[in-house]
Amino acid sequence: MSNNKYFDIIILGVGPAGIQAGIHASRKKVSVAALGKPEASSLYRGHIENYCCVSGVKTGEELLNEGLAQLENFGVEVIREDCIATAMSNNGFQVTIESGAVLDTRAIIIATGVSRKGLGLKGEKELVGRGVSYCVDCDANFYRDADVVVTGDGSAAAHGTHTLSKIAGKVTLITDKLDVSDTLRQELSADNVTILEGKKIKEINGNDALESVTLDDGTVINCNGLFIEKGAKGAMELAAFLGVQLDPEKFTYIVVDREQATNVPGIYAAGDICGPPFQMAKAVGEGCVAGMSAGTYVKKLLRQEKKQDDS
Repeated sequence: MSNNKYFDIIILGVGPAGIQAGIHASRKKVSVAALGKPEASSLYRGHIENYCCVSGVKTGEELLNEGLAQLENFGVEVIREDCIATAMSNNGFQVTIESGAVLDTRAIIIATGVSRKGLGLKGEKELVGRGVSYCVDCDANFYRDADVVVTGDGSAAAHGTHTLSKIAGKVTLITDKLDVSDTLRQELSADNVTILEGKKIKEINGNDALESVTLDDGTVINCNGLFIEKGAKGAMELAAFLGVQLDPEKFTYIVVDREQATNVPGIYAAGDICGPPFQMAKAVGEGCVAGMSAGTYVKKLLRQEKKQDDS
């Protein structure tokens, strides 16, 4: 190894998957660092009420802060910087972080989540968790009997609208062109959904909470919730640079086996980066498996190296 700071395992991401991976990796008695900023997690501004053994509604910020404290109690070094580059090395991998420091490691767990495809409008980011959402499956129940708007062109938007029609009050789907099957379109009509085709949202309005959206023709629609269902895109550059296999159809997610291992020995992945459903329960489960698998992998390497040194 070089003179760079070394960790047996480096985890990219400190959302639910990364935190759980760190907890389980550290129990293998190996050195672990977790890199990232909790506020970048899709959970940070969210609310959770459907997680096993957690009663009531918990904020994502609260859960992540508790998880980071757990990591540190287990001996994981939390570095609140993002990874900006990765590379292969003679004994594993090198990770460069925002400060310019280079870290050496024998294993990487990618748990960066995915960045959502947004509308890029003023007020969008500020109102995430306060009316703006990117996941119907995650947040629909918080809008029971409320007036909501869904925007998107494909099946994600259509299925999300169908789900909301059973929960929310008035549901409006705004789409440039609804590119779905006739069957799905008929289902939406039966759901009594208002479909505004050939329209786009131009403005998102509200201060402390979402109040309305303005369309490109000047129409203002009052609403409590806006669901942006355009799918998700992964920040895959780091993984692709290391030769990690992505899903062959859209190259959007990382392909893993049941041990959360990628095609590259020593690289594991967990959470949203591995594909839907985008649920905390899935992310935590995959993080658990990835942490244990990476820990076992590193321990085996260390035993082999010790055996070689002793011979």
